[in-house]
Amino acid sequence: MDTQVDVKKMAQTAKSSTFSMATASLKQKNAALQAMRENLKKDQDLILQANLKDIALAKANGLNEALLERLSLQNKLEGILHDIEQVIHLPDPVGEAYEEKTLQNGILLTKYRTAIGVLGIIYESRPNVTIDVSALAIKSGNCAILRGGSETLHTNQVLVEIIQKSLTSAGLPSKAIQLITSSDRSQVNQLLQLDEFIDLIIPRGGTSLQEFCRKNSTIPVITGGVGICHLFVDETADLQRSLSVILNAKTQRPTVCNALDTLLVHASIAKTFLPQIIEALGQKQVSLHLDQTGWDLAKAPCCKLATDHDWDTEWLSLVLGIKIVKDVQGAIDHIHLHSTGHSDGILTENKQNAEHFVKAIDSAAVYVNASTRFTDGGQFGLGAEVAISTQKLHARGPMGLTELTSYKWVIRGDYQVRT
Repeated sequence: MDTQVDVKKMAQTAKSSTFSMATASLKQKNAALQAMRENLKKDQDLILQANLKDIALAKANGLNEALLERLSLQNKLEGILHDIEQVIHLPDPVGEAYEEKTLQNGILLTKYRTAIGVLGIIYESRPNVTIDVSALAIKSGNCAILRGGSETLHTNQVLVEIIQKSLTSAGLPSKAIQLITSSDRSQVNQLLQLDEFIDLIIPRGGTSLQEFCRKNSTIPVITGGVGICHLFVDETADLQRSLSVILNAKTQRPTVCNALDTLLVHASIAKTFLPQIIEALGQKQVSLHLDQTGWDLAKAPCCKLATDHDWDTEWLSLVLGIKIVKDVQGAIDHIHLHSTGHSDGILTENKQNAEHFVKAIDSAAVYVNASTRFTDGGQFGLGAEVAISTQKLHARGPMGLTELTSYKWVIRGDYQVRT
Protein backbone atom coordinates (compact mmCIF):
# COMPACT_ATOMS: atom_id res chain seq x y z
CA MET A 1 0.00 0.00 0.00
CA ASP A 2 2.85 2.37 0.83
CA THR A 3 3.86 3.27 -2.71
CA GLN A 4 5.33 6.34 -4.33
CA VAL A 5 2.73 8.65 -5.82
CA ASP A 6 3.03 11.57 -8.20
CA VAL A 7 2.02 14.44 -5.92
CA LYS A 8 2.35 17.04 -8.66
CA LYS A 9 0.02 15.10 -10.92
CA MET A 10 -2.46 14.80 -8.06
CA ALA A 11 -2.33 18.57 -7.57
CA GLN A 12 -2.83 19.20 -11.28
CA THR A 13 -5.83 16.86 -11.30
CA ALA A 14 -7.30 18.64 -8.27
CA LYS A 15 -6.79 22.04 -9.91
CA SER A 16 -8.56 20.85 -13.05
CA SER A 17 -11.55 19.81 -10.90
CA THR A 18 -11.96 23.18 -9.16
CA PHE A 19 -14.36 24.68 -11.72
CA SER A 20 -16.72 21.69 -11.52
CA MET A 21 -16.72 21.83 -7.73
CA ALA A 22 -17.02 25.62 -7.44
CA THR A 23 -20.02 25.68 -9.79
CA ALA A 24 -21.72 22.53 -8.48
CA SER A 25 -25.33 22.99 -7.39
CA LEU A 26 -26.41 22.62 -3.79
CA LYS A 27 -28.45 19.59 -4.88
CA GLN A 28 -25.36 17.90 -6.34
CA LYS A 29 -23.19 18.61 -3.32
CA ASN A 30 -25.81 17.37 -0.89
CA ALA A 31 -26.37 14.27 -3.02
CA ALA A 32 -22.65 13.48 -2.77
CA LEU A 33 -22.74 13.96 1.00
CA GLN A 34 -25.85 11.82 1.39
CA ALA A 35 -24.24 9.08 -0.71
CA MET A 36 -21.11 9.36 1.44
CA ARG A 37 -23.20 8.94 4.58
CA GLU A 38 -25.03 5.90 3.21
CA ASN A 39 -21.85 4.27 1.87
CA LEU A 40 -19.99 4.79 5.16
CA LYS A 41 -22.85 3.14 7.02
CA LYS A 42 -23.05 0.27 4.53
CA ASP A 43 -19.29 -0.34 4.59
CA GLN A 44 -18.71 0.22 8.31
CA ASP A 45 -17.46 -3.34 8.85
CA LEU A 46 -14.84 -2.85 6.13
CA ILE A 47 -13.84 0.50 7.68
CA LEU A 48 -13.49 -0.93 11.18
CA GLN A 49 -11.46 -3.90 9.93
CA ALA A 50 -9.00 -1.51 8.26
CA ASN A 51 -8.95 0.62 11.41
CA LEU A 52 -8.16 -2.39 13.62
CA LYS A 53 -5.26 -3.24 11.31
CA ASP A 54 -3.91 0.30 11.71
CA ILE A 55 -4.33 0.15 15.49
CA ALA A 56 -2.48 -3.18 15.71
CA LEU A 57 0.43 -1.80 13.66
CA ALA A 58 0.46 1.42 15.72
CA LYS A 59 0.64 -0.53 18.98
CA ALA A 60 3.47 -2.65 17.59
CA ASN A 61 5.31 0.56 16.70
CA GLY A 62 4.89 1.97 20.21
CA LEU A 63 2.35 4.73 19.49
CA ASN A 64 1.32 6.40 22.75
CA GLU A 65 -2.14 6.11 24.29
CA ALA A 66 -3.24 9.62 23.28
CA LEU A 67 -2.51 8.94 19.61
CA LEU A 68 -4.06 5.47 19.77
CA GLU A 69 -7.27 7.01 21.12
CA ARG A 70 -7.32 9.50 18.24
CA LEU A 71 -6.60 6.74 15.72
CA SER A 72 -9.46 4.49 16.80
CA LEU A 73 -12.86 4.71 15.09
CA GLN A 74 -14.47 2.30 17.56
CA ASN A 75 -17.79 3.79 18.77
CA LYS A 76 -17.19 6.95 16.69
CA LEU A 77 -18.85 6.18 13.35
CA GLU A 78 -22.33 7.20 14.54
CA GLY A 79 -20.97 10.60 15.52
CA ILE A 80 -19.24 10.95 12.15
CA LEU A 81 -22.47 10.10 10.29
CA HIS A 82 -24.30 12.66 12.43
CA ASP A 83 -21.72 15.34 11.52
CA ILE A 84 -22.24 14.65 7.79
CA GLU A 85 -26.00 15.00 8.29
CA GLN A 86 -25.41 18.34 10.00
CA VAL A 87 -23.31 19.55 7.06
CA ILE A 88 -26.04 18.49 4.61
CA HIS A 89 -28.55 20.70 6.45
CA LEU A 90 -26.29 23.76 6.47
CA PRO A 91 -26.89 26.47 3.85
CA ASP A 92 -24.60 26.61 0.84
CA PRO A 93 -21.97 29.32 1.47
CA VAL A 94 -20.86 29.54 -2.17
CA GLY A 95 -22.49 32.45 -3.99
CA GLU A 96 -23.82 34.08 -0.82
CA ALA A 97 -24.01 37.86 -1.11
CA TYR A 98 -23.03 39.11 2.32
CA GLU A 99 -22.04 42.76 1.93
CA GLU A 100 -23.49 45.32 -0.45
CA LYS A 101 -23.35 49.07 -0.93
CA THR A 102 -24.12 51.65 -3.59
CA LEU A 103 -21.51 54.32 -4.30
CA GLN A 104 -22.34 57.98 -4.93
CA ASN A 105 -21.77 57.47 -8.64
CA GLY A 106 -24.45 54.78 -8.74
CA ILE A 107 -22.15 51.74 -8.94
CA LEU A 108 -23.41 48.79 -6.88
CA LEU A 109 -20.70 46.80 -5.05
CA THR A 110 -21.45 43.31 -3.74
CA LYS A 111 -19.23 40.75 -2.02
CA TYR A 112 -19.94 37.12 -2.91
CA ARG A 113 -18.49 34.07 -1.20
CA THR A 114 -16.40 31.82 -3.43
CA ALA A 115 -14.63 28.51 -2.97
CA ILE A 116 -10.93 28.77 -2.11
CA GLY A 117 -9.88 26.12 -4.64
CA VAL A 118 -7.49 23.31 -3.67
CA LEU A 119 -6.77 22.57 -0.02
CA GLY A 120 -3.75 20.59 1.14
CA ILE A 121 -4.55 18.95 4.48
CA ILE A 122 -1.72 17.31 6.45
CA TYR A 123 -2.75 15.52 9.63
CA GLU A 124 -1.81 12.83 12.11
CA SER A 125 -3.61 9.86 13.68
CA ARG A 126 -7.22 11.00 13.14
CA PRO A 127 -9.11 9.19 10.38
CA ASN A 128 -12.26 11.12 11.33
CA VAL A 129 -10.50 14.18 9.90
CA THR A 130 -10.63 12.47 6.50
CA ILE A 131 -14.43 12.53 6.63
CA ASP A 132 -14.80 15.96 8.25
CA VAL A 133 -12.48 17.65 5.76
CA SER A 134 -14.00 15.90 2.77
CA ALA A 135 -17.58 16.74 3.77
CA LEU A 136 -16.76 20.41 4.34
CA ALA A 137 -14.63 20.66 1.19
CA ILE A 138 -17.43 19.21 -0.94
CA LYS A 139 -20.13 21.45 0.57
CA SER A 140 -17.94 24.57 0.18
CA GLY A 141 -17.07 23.71 -3.44
CA ASN A 142 -13.40 22.97 -2.78
CA CYS A 143 -11.03 20.18 -3.74
CA ALA A 144 -8.68 18.60 -1.23
CA ILE A 145 -5.48 16.59 -1.22
CA LEU A 146 -5.20 14.67 2.03
CA ARG A 147 -2.01 13.44 3.63
CA GLY A 148 -2.76 11.51 6.79
CA GLY A 149 -0.17 9.89 9.01
CA SER A 150 1.33 6.53 8.08
CA GLU A 151 -0.44 5.04 11.10
CA THR A 152 -3.86 5.68 9.45
CA LEU A 153 -3.00 4.47 5.95
CA HIS A 154 -5.34 1.45 5.76
CA THR A 155 -8.32 3.30 7.25
CA ASN A 156 -7.85 6.40 5.12
CA GLN A 157 -7.57 4.46 1.90
CA VAL A 158 -10.91 2.75 2.53
CA LEU A 159 -12.54 6.06 3.50
CA VAL A 160 -11.29 7.95 0.44
CA GLU A 161 -12.43 5.17 -1.89
CA ILE A 162 -15.92 5.55 -0.39
CA ILE A 163 -15.78 9.34 -0.74
CA GLN A 164 -14.68 9.17 -4.37
CA LYS A 165 -17.44 6.67 -5.19
CA SER A 166 -19.95 9.03 -3.57
CA LEU A 167 -18.73 12.01 -5.62
CA THR A 168 -19.07 10.03 -8.84
CA SER A 169 -22.65 9.03 -7.97
CA ALA A 170 -23.56 12.73 -7.73
CA GLY A 171 -21.93 13.63 -11.04
CA LEU A 172 -18.96 15.36 -9.43
CA PRO A 173 -15.28 14.66 -10.17
CA SER A 174 -14.09 11.74 -8.05
CA LYS A 175 -10.58 13.22 -7.81
CA ALA A 176 -11.88 16.33 -6.07
CA ILE A 177 -10.80 14.44 -2.94
CA GLN A 178 -7.49 12.57 -3.14
CA LEU A 179 -5.25 10.79 -0.66
CA ILE A 180 -1.45 10.61 -0.70
CA THR A 181 -0.97 6.93 0.12
CA SER A 182 2.79 7.11 0.62
CA SER A 183 4.35 7.69 4.03
CA ASP A 184 7.48 9.13 2.39
CA ARG A 185 7.96 12.50 4.08
CA SER A 186 9.70 13.94 1.04
CA GLN A 187 6.28 14.01 -0.59
CA VAL A 188 5.05 16.38 2.12
CA ASN A 189 7.91 18.67 1.11
CA GLN A 190 6.80 18.42 -2.49
CA LEU A 191 3.18 19.14 -1.58
CA LEU A 192 4.21 22.31 0.25
CA GLN A 193 5.93 23.66 -2.85
CA LEU A 194 3.04 23.26 -5.32
CA ASP A 195 1.71 26.81 -5.07
CA GLU A 196 0.84 26.74 -8.77
CA PHE A 197 -1.96 24.28 -8.03
CA ILE A 198 -2.72 24.36 -4.28
CA ASP A 199 -4.27 27.41 -2.65
CA LEU A 200 -4.09 26.70 1.10
CA ILE A 201 -2.25 24.32 3.43
CA ILE A 202 -3.90 23.28 6.71
CA PRO A 203 -1.74 21.14 9.01
CA ARG A 204 -3.44 19.33 11.90
CA GLY A 205 -0.98 17.94 14.38
CA GLY A 206 1.68 18.78 16.92
CA THR A 207 3.97 21.76 17.16
CA SER A 208 6.70 20.14 15.04
CA LEU A 209 4.31 19.60 12.11
CA GLN A 210 2.99 23.16 12.35
CA GLU A 211 6.52 24.61 12.41
CA PHE A 212 7.65 22.41 9.53
CA CYS A 213 4.78 23.59 7.32
CA ARG A 214 5.30 27.24 8.22
CA LYS A 215 8.99 27.11 7.38
CA ASN A 216 8.84 25.02 4.22
CA SER A 217 5.63 26.01 2.43
CA THR A 218 5.39 28.39 -0.53
CA ILE A 219 1.62 28.21 -0.05
CA PRO A 220 -0.31 30.14 2.63
CA VAL A 221 -0.56 28.02 5.81
CA ILE A 222 -3.24 28.09 8.51
CA THR A 223 -1.84 26.75 11.76
CA GLY A 224 -3.52 25.80 15.00
CA GLY A 225 -4.77 22.87 16.99
CA VAL A 226 -2.01 23.06 19.58
CA GLY A 227 -3.86 24.03 22.73
CA ILE A 228 -2.39 24.87 26.10
CA CYS A 229 -5.79 25.71 27.57
CA HIS A 230 -6.45 27.54 30.85
CA LEU A 231 -9.32 28.09 33.25
CA PHE A 232 -9.11 30.70 36.03
CA VAL A 233 -11.31 30.20 39.11
CA ASP A 234 -12.05 33.67 40.48
CA GLU A 235 -12.77 34.29 44.17
CA THR A 236 -16.48 34.90 43.41
CA ALA A 237 -16.99 31.69 41.40
CA ASP A 238 -19.64 29.16 42.35
CA LEU A 239 -17.16 26.51 43.49
CA GLN A 240 -19.44 23.49 43.23
CA ARG A 241 -20.45 24.33 39.67
CA SER A 242 -16.87 25.31 38.82
CA LEU A 243 -15.75 21.86 39.91
CA SER A 244 -18.06 20.21 37.38
CA VAL A 245 -16.70 22.47 34.61
CA ILE A 246 -13.10 21.66 35.56
CA LEU A 247 -13.83 17.91 35.61
CA ASN A 248 -15.45 18.13 32.19
CA ALA A 249 -12.67 20.24 30.68
CA LYS A 250 -9.97 17.88 31.95
CA THR A 251 -11.47 14.39 31.91
CA GLN A 252 -14.30 14.24 29.34
CA ARG A 253 -11.72 13.57 26.59
CA PRO A 254 -8.21 14.38 27.81
CA THR A 255 -6.37 13.55 24.55
CA VAL A 256 -7.72 16.47 22.49
CA CYS A 257 -6.48 20.02 21.96
CA ASN A 258 -9.36 21.74 23.80
CA ALA A 259 -8.87 19.75 27.00
CA LEU A 260 -7.76 21.72 30.06
CA ASP A 261 -4.00 21.90 30.71
CA THR A 262 -3.59 24.53 33.45
CA LEU A 263 -5.98 25.54 36.23
CA LEU A 264 -5.40 28.95 37.82
CA VAL A 265 -6.94 29.46 41.28
CA HIS A 266 -7.48 32.75 43.11
CA ALA A 267 -5.32 32.83 46.24
CA SER A 268 -8.21 33.78 48.54
CA ILE A 269 -10.11 30.53 47.82
CA ALA A 270 -7.15 28.19 47.35
CA LYS A 271 -7.12 26.81 50.90
CA THR A 272 -10.80 25.87 50.65
CA PHE A 273 -11.04 24.89 47.02
CA LEU A 274 -7.76 23.08 46.40
CA PRO A 275 -8.64 20.03 48.57
CA GLN A 276 -11.95 19.71 46.69
CA ILE A 277 -10.12 19.79 43.35
CA ILE A 278 -7.59 17.21 44.51
CA GLU A 279 -10.31 14.85 45.77
CA ALA A 280 -12.52 15.15 42.67
CA LEU A 281 -9.71 14.87 40.10
CA GLY A 282 -7.94 12.20 42.12
CA GLN A 283 -11.03 10.01 41.76
CA LYS A 284 -10.61 10.38 37.99
CA GLN A 285 -6.93 9.32 38.17
CA VAL A 286 -5.70 12.79 37.22
CA SER A 287 -2.12 13.56 38.19
CA LEU A 288 -1.79 17.12 39.51
CA HIS A 289 1.31 19.31 39.14
CA LEU A 290 1.09 22.08 41.77
CA ASP A 291 3.10 25.29 41.97
CA GLN A 292 5.00 25.91 45.22
CA THR A 293 2.08 27.73 46.87
CA GLY A 294 -0.35 24.97 46.02
CA TRP A 295 2.12 22.30 47.08
CA ASP A 296 2.55 23.93 50.47
CA LEU A 297 -1.24 24.05 50.92
CA ALA A 298 -2.11 20.50 49.96
CA LYS A 299 0.24 17.57 49.43
CA ALA A 300 -1.49 14.39 48.26
CA PRO A 301 -0.49 11.12 46.52
CA CYS A 302 -1.81 12.36 43.16
CA CYS A 303 0.22 15.59 43.40
CA LYS A 304 3.76 16.57 42.50
CA LEU A 305 5.64 19.85 42.46
CA ALA A 306 5.37 21.57 39.07
CA THR A 307 8.39 22.59 37.01
CA ASP A 308 8.64 25.72 34.87
CA HIS A 309 8.29 23.51 31.77
CA ASP A 310 4.87 22.27 32.91
CA TRP A 311 3.19 25.60 32.16
CA ASP A 312 4.19 25.26 28.48
CA THR A 313 3.05 21.65 28.12
CA GLU A 314 -0.02 20.45 26.25
CA TRP A 315 -0.66 17.32 28.31
CA LEU A 316 -3.07 15.36 26.07
CA SER A 317 -3.48 13.00 29.03
CA LEU A 318 -4.80 12.87 32.60
CA VAL A 319 -2.32 15.45 33.89
CA LEU A 320 -3.24 18.96 35.05
CA GLY A 321 -1.08 21.86 36.13
CA ILE A 322 -2.44 24.01 38.99
CA LYS A 323 -1.13 27.45 39.90
CA ILE A 324 -2.28 29.86 42.61
CA VAL A 325 -2.55 33.49 41.46
CA LYS A 326 -3.31 36.59 43.48
CA ASP A 327 -6.14 37.96 41.32
CA VAL A 328 -7.66 38.13 37.83
CA GLN A 329 -4.72 40.17 36.56
CA GLY A 330 -2.33 37.49 37.82
CA ALA A 331 -4.29 34.93 35.81
CA ILE A 332 -4.21 37.14 32.72
CA ASP A 333 -0.45 37.66 33.07
CA HIS A 334 0.14 33.90 33.30
CA ILE A 335 -2.04 33.21 30.25
CA HIS A 336 -0.25 35.90 28.24
CA LEU A 337 3.04 34.11 28.94
CA HIS A 338 1.94 30.52 28.34
CA SER A 339 -1.23 30.33 26.22
CA THR A 340 -1.09 29.11 22.63
CA GLY A 341 -4.12 31.24 21.77
CA HIS A 342 -6.52 28.29 21.57
CA SER A 343 -9.09 28.27 24.40
CA ASP A 344 -8.89 30.09 27.74
CA GLY A 345 -11.60 30.91 30.26
CA ILE A 346 -12.70 32.38 33.57
CA LEU A 347 -15.15 31.01 36.15
CA THR A 348 -16.63 33.94 38.05
CA GLU A 349 -19.78 35.64 39.31
CA ASN A 350 -18.15 39.06 38.98
CA LYS A 351 -19.26 40.68 35.69
CA GLN A 352 -16.51 43.29 35.83
CA ASN A 353 -13.82 40.62 36.16
CA ALA A 354 -15.43 38.60 33.37
CA GLU A 355 -15.40 41.57 30.99
CA HIS A 356 -11.83 42.49 31.94
CA PHE A 357 -10.75 38.90 31.23
CA VAL A 358 -12.59 38.77 27.88
CA LYS A 359 -10.99 42.02 26.72
CA ALA A 360 -7.51 41.07 27.92
CA ILE A 361 -7.32 37.52 26.55
CA ASP A 362 -6.87 37.37 22.78
CA SER A 363 -7.32 33.64 22.22
CA ALA A 364 -9.39 32.13 19.40
CA ALA A 365 -12.02 31.10 21.98
CA VAL A 366 -12.48 32.92 25.30
CA TYR A 367 -14.88 31.41 27.84
CA VAL A 368 -16.91 32.75 30.73
CA ASN A 369 -18.33 30.03 32.99
CA ALA A 370 -18.08 27.15 30.52
CA SER A 371 -15.80 24.24 29.68
CA THR A 372 -13.06 24.68 27.07
CA ARG A 373 -14.26 21.42 25.50
CA PHE A 374 -16.83 23.40 23.50
CA THR A 375 -14.19 24.68 21.06
CA ASP A 376 -15.32 22.39 18.28
CA GLY A 377 -17.00 22.86 14.92
CA GLY A 378 -19.88 20.56 15.74
CA GLN A 379 -20.46 22.19 19.14
CA PHE A 380 -20.39 25.65 17.55
CA GLY A 381 -23.08 24.62 15.07
CA LEU A 382 -20.69 24.51 12.11
CA GLY A 383 -21.52 20.89 11.33
CA ALA A 384 -17.87 19.82 11.49
CA GLU A 385 -14.46 21.46 11.27
CA VAL A 386 -11.37 21.28 9.09
CA ALA A 387 -9.14 22.56 11.89
CA ILE A 388 -9.03 24.97 14.82
CA SER A 389 -7.01 28.00 13.81
CA THR A 390 -5.03 29.86 16.46
CA GLN A 391 -3.73 32.51 14.08
CA LYS A 392 -5.45 35.75 13.10
CA LEU A 393 -5.56 35.41 9.29
CA HIS A 394 -7.61 34.17 7.48
CA ALA A 395 -9.72 32.42 10.13
CA ARG A 396 -9.73 31.89 13.90
CA GLY A 397 -11.17 29.07 15.97
CA PRO A 398 -13.08 26.13 14.48
CA MET A 399 -13.01 26.33 10.68
CA GLY A 400 -16.30 25.30 9.11
CA LEU A 401 -17.93 26.04 5.76
CA THR A 402 -17.67 29.83 5.84
CA GLU A 403 -13.98 29.65 6.78
CA LEU A 404 -13.36 27.53 3.67
CA THR A 405 -14.48 30.33 1.38
CA SER A 406 -12.92 33.47 0.02
CA TYR A 407 -14.85 36.24 -1.69
CA LYS A 408 -14.97 38.30 -4.84
CA TRP A 409 -16.25 41.79 -5.55
CA VAL A 410 -18.96 42.09 -8.19
CA ILE A 411 -19.38 45.62 -9.55
CA ARG A 412 -22.61 46.52 -11.37
CA GLY A 413 -22.79 49.84 -13.18
CA ASP A 414 -24.56 51.78 -15.91
CA TYR A 415 -21.53 52.42 -18.14
CA GLN A 416 -19.83 54.68 -15.59
CA VAL A 417 -16.25 55.82 -16.19
CA ARG A 418 -13.75 57.01 -13.63
CA THR A 419 -12.98 60.75 -13.66
